[in-house]
Amino acid sequence: MQSVVSSKFTGMDAPKQGLPVTIITGFLGSGKTTLLNHILNNQQGLKTAVLVNEFGEIGIDNELIVSTEENMVALSNGCICCTINNDLVDAVYQVLERQPNIDYLVVETTGLADPLPVALTFLGTELRDLTRLDSIITVVDAANYSLDLFNSQAAYSQIAYGDIIILNKADLVDEAALNDLERKINEVKEGVRIIRTERSQVPLPLILSVGLCTSDKYFHVDKHDHDDHHHDHSQCEQDHDHHSHHLENDGFTSISFQSDKPFAIRKFQNFLDNQLPANIFRAKGIIWFEESRSRHIFHLCGKRFTIEDDEWKGTPKTQLVLIGQDLDRDTLMTQLENCVSVSS
Repeated sequence: MQSVVSSKFTGMDAPKQGLPVTIITGFLGSGKTTLLNHILNNQQGLKTAVLVNEFGEIGIDNELIVSTEENMVALSNGCICCTINNDLVDAVYQVLERQPNIDYLVVETTGLADPLPVALTFLGTELRDLTRLDSIITVVDAANYSLDLFNSQAAYSQIAYGDIIILNKADLVDEAALNDLERKINEVKEGVRIIRTERSQVPLPLILSVGLCTSDKYFHVDKHDHDDHHHDHSQCEQDHDHHSHHLENDGFTSISFQSDKPFAIRKFQNFLDNQLPANIFRAKGIIWFEESRSRHIFHLCGKRFTIEDDEWKGTPKTQLVLIGQDLDRDTLMTQLENCVSVSS
């Protein structure tokens, strides 16, 4: 479990691949429901399941609803919603039994909840073999978040365990108030990624493990691989282009790195621990390590990262995508080049 939640590199003892899970937490009125609707309305063909406490709180557009059962709603875009009645584990199984080809799972906690027990449900129960905790997203209401809330254990935990803090309603307060709030957040969790938003409008590639070619679902095999690999490269490129434009429109940039030589584990560990800049919000890709025969799927969200073992489906290579704001492309490319093993 340590390799999932630690920001330190802990080798190759990573969990099996599973359904990626994002936990959304934050106080009442912070914008969690708006963020959920934003996710549901921008799926780009992926099937997402959303676990919520009450359907009524989500306010799903009636035109999206296809059918409703006792605690399950099917949507026309391929998503489904399920209420968490008593047991989160049962709700996850219900979703998987109803629609086993789900691409992504989003769980919304109640506004007064500590997200840690929810996270531990995915890390410490039988769900750990079916799912992969991708990130904890904390939505903070910049306009109404009293600094006194930092004395609340639940509010403190929501920030302490968040991988990315969405500072929502940033348009409703002045710069001084935002800076003060960010300073207090950093006192709770030093160096945490904070994204200022209006109406919870955040580019989905920053918070969900979907939509870039380096996501395992879209990661295309090398064009020189065997002819029996059938894959629609054009679709992958279209998805990548779409999200690149989307990111640019929101003030974010992405940097792609490729190498046909393996990384040295120690060098990549040094990059993650000592060189990774705070303005990188997401990173993902496939890594070839000199010390391992496996193909390694890498995800980084905030300061949490996972590295999962897989089998090579073609010629080994390293391909990474970094997403952030005001990135120093030349420095990052040099640092990644320096991760390549000298003996390769």
